[in-house]
Amino acid sequence: MKITSQINRKMLVRLALVGLIPLILCLLFLWTGGWLAPERLTSDKLVNVLEQSGGIHEGYRRNHAKGMCVLGTFVSNGNASTLSRALLFSKGETAVTGRFAIAGGNPGAPDYAVPVRSMALSFQQANGEQWRTGMNAMPFFPVSSVEGFYELQKATLPDAATGKPNPEKMGAFVMKHPEIKPFFVWAKQTVPSSSWASDRFNSLNAFRLIDKAGNAHLVRWSMVPHAAFTPVTDPDKQNKDFLQQDLQRRLAQGPLKWDLVFTLAQATDNGNDASKAWPADRKTMTAGTLVLTSAVPQQQGPCNDINYDPLILPDGIAASDDPILNARSSAYAKSYNLRTHEQAQQSGEHL
Repeated sequence: MKITSQINRKMLVRLALVGLIPLILCLLFLWTGGWLAPERLTSDKLVNVLEQSGGIHEGYRRNHAKGMCVLGTFVSNGNASTLSRALLFSKGETAVTGRFAIAGGNPGAPDYAVPVRSMALSFQQANGEQWRTGMNAMPFFPVSSVEGFYELQKATLPDAATGKPNPEKMGAFVMKHPEIKPFFVWAKQTVPSSSWASDRFNSLNAFRLIDKAGNAHLVRWSMVPHAAFTPVTDPDKQNKDFLQQDLQRRLAQGPLKWDLVFTLAQATDNGNDASKAWPADRKTMTAGTLVLTSAVPQQQGPCNDINYDPLILPDGIAASDDPILNARSSAYAKSYNLRTHEQAQQSGEHL
């Protein structure tokens, strides 16, 4: 009887565990979706507030909606192979599918109306691994946290009565997030260029390069243009698509180039706060040159179905502890699922 009782207890424990595992998985699913904690910030909330700001434009990205696909190669000089074992940093060439865009959710916005521009790239290594990165033409991120970004979107939403952001809400936001003040100074002083080709694009977030010995090197990176800077002109301000037209005109005359430059952190540099620029005296390394040779419209173009998730990384590149990276990855996936579903429905309607 004693042996039978022990067997029964063991069976009950096993059954309890079998029943508990699905329950835990269910709870994790609900928690991730924000159902158990409505106050928790989720990808749904991030995407919803972006839609409130830029409007819903079915079939398009929820941010950086207006853009253009580009194709080319990355020509590595081999220098970065001392910092990272990723295959693309060995001397040679890697195919690249990229995208230029302007910030915001409106695909019909005039190019001049949006001060922030972006470059997204997908490097296709010969071993099948990919490196995807999204960079912006600004020196640092406006805020230091995911919550701060969400609250910034809320604070800048137009007031129903005036059609403009409520200055009291914005004032309260700045009091709570004073780290945004340097970004306001930059935004006020910066002069937009007349071309994507002369913009410098920065990773903003920090990452870690992993070398062949397993050592990690904290870095940020930039795509530094070969084309000389020229300020935006009055005719540009009258042309809603001047960036796209300029890009096609330049590529018709020859390739466009940027150097991939890594900035190496020192021990005192923070890797989890993209709102703070690292000191200008940090050591840099040029890893190679991005060479773009053609551009095509984004809808049905080669970049249309690419989710430029910053956490799609090859062996040899790893994320830092910056929490914004996980939020970007989650929100990008949500946006990707929405627009590809909408595009499939639109395609079905046209059959």
